[in-house]
Amino acid sequence: MHLLMPLAALLGIEVEAITDRVKGLVIANAVMITLGLIGLGFLIAAGYIALADALSPLYAALILAAAFLALALAVYLGMKVGETRHRRELATKRRSTETSAFVTTAALTALPVLLKSPLVRTLGLPAAAIAAFLLVRNADKKDDPD
Repeated sequence: MHLLMPLAALLGIEVEAITDRVKGLVIANAVMITLGLIGLGFLIAAGYIALADALSPLYAALILAAAFLALALAVYLGMKVGETRHRRELATKRRSTETSAFVTTAALTALPVLLKSPLVRTLGLPAAAIAAFLLVRNADKKDDPD
């Protein structure tokens, strides 16, 4: 941490100004969250009072309890679906990386044997260069959001 302060000063970053701004934002967000939770509590209380007036206090409590339990279950299931999707994406990415590493290792292992053949040197190297160019060009097109 002691090294970061002179480095930040060298780059022209005012660390004190940034920390003061972050502290102010944290305090403002904490106040907004607190007031929002208080407002939400009053909305729930008003809903209970309206339901109790329309039905009975017992049924109003049961309805609100069931509604909040259903919401909690929906959030839980949403989190599980998101976690499963994230794990699947990580596994696909890892599998792709392992496959690329395997193919690269196999190609580098076979390269000295293939280069001994004059036919491969004459035709194979230009073909490999063209294939590599096409792969790089297609990879660049996939990265562009256009």
